Amino acid sequence: MKITRIAVHQVDLPLREGRYSWSGGKSVSVFDSTVVRVDTDEGLTGWGEVCPLGPVYLPSYAAGARAGIRELAPALLGQDPTGLELLNRLMDRTLKGHPYAKSALDMACWDILGKAAGQPLCTLLGGRYEEDFVLYRAISQRSPEEMAENVAGYREQGYRRFQLKAGSDVKTDIARIRAVREVLEDDDILVADANTGWLMHEAARVVRGVRDVDVYIEQPCASYEECLTIRRRTDHPFVLDESVDGLSMLLQAHADGAMDVANIKISKFGGLTRARQARDLCASMGVAMTVEDSWGGDIITAAIAHLAHSTPTEFLFTSTDFNSYGTVSIADGAPTGVDGRMRASEAPGLGVEPKLDVLGEPVFEVS
Repeated sequence: MKITRIAVHQVDLPLREGRYSWSGGKSVSVFDSTVVRVDTDEGLTGWGEVCPLGPVYLPSYAAGARAGIRELAPALLGQDPTGLELLNRLMDRTLKGHPYAKSALDMACWDILGKAAGQPLCTLLGGRYEEDFVLYRAISQRSPEEMAENVAGYREQGYRRFQLKAGSDVKTDIARIRAVREVLEDDDILVADANTGWLMHEAARVVRGVRDVDVYIEQPCASYEECLTIRRRTDHPFVLDESVDGLSMLLQAHADGAMDVANIKISKFGGLTRARQARDLCASMGVAMTVEDSWGGDIITAAIAHLAHSTPTEFLFTSTDFNSYGTVSIADGAPTGVDGRMRASEAPGLGVEPKLDVLGEPVFEVS
């Protein structure tokens, strides 16, 4: 089997809540997503998606994803899409760095592999654990009262794990954490995610100010070293996200005792191939994981579901259903959250059928 054509689509994904806000005054109201179609000489087609959280979250942005794919695509023509490790090595030789630009291509080739094998990706990624898996809900940064009200509403929908966007002034963040914790039950899980938004002295004040509160602290500061300093000053469970950008960092963080949970984002690692390696490494080290991506629509949600559902249950801290946040559906067959839980499709590959009328004409193609 050989790749004969790669087409790239651009699609806007508006938010149901109007705006998603996090640390430092950053916000997005419409996400710019890139969808990749990979065709083969045997009639199989694979689909992938990459959707950075705007240009100010990680070193990635939507136009950069498309530019990177344009650079990579000619090198993939004529290659076997089912040789995932070979393809990833070829992409790394063709374009140094820029893992997010490789993610949708890798995802589309996994989709082809699943269709060729007649198996859902969940099976190929390790097997399906239990009937479904747990989701979290991200709570956009607003006043403490509004955030508590949002959490109470999502709790009525079945969610029991919440990622609270913090990372602003210390007193307000402490008030946010306390207000939200008050509307939760003892078994509910609350994560205060600063998204690198605190300086060390601010993070130190926050963890001291909520010392008596049952809350996880996620990525308080910009650098790994700063986060490690705060980790050593608190007994709260600790999550690393933005600092975790490869296997070597996972190994270092584990050796330093820097985390209890690692956030595995598919595009941050360069696709499902490398994200699966990170997932398996964490499981072997006894580190729990949030399995997700930076953002996305139905195709990314499907990929997340397969990776999360094939993660041993005891190591899956949580995952997410990004397609529930938006107003536009780009594919049929994508999984949806029910009562705060989700299950991966049992159809071959990703199990989705993109809506071509929504995607529109490709912005470019290579054949």
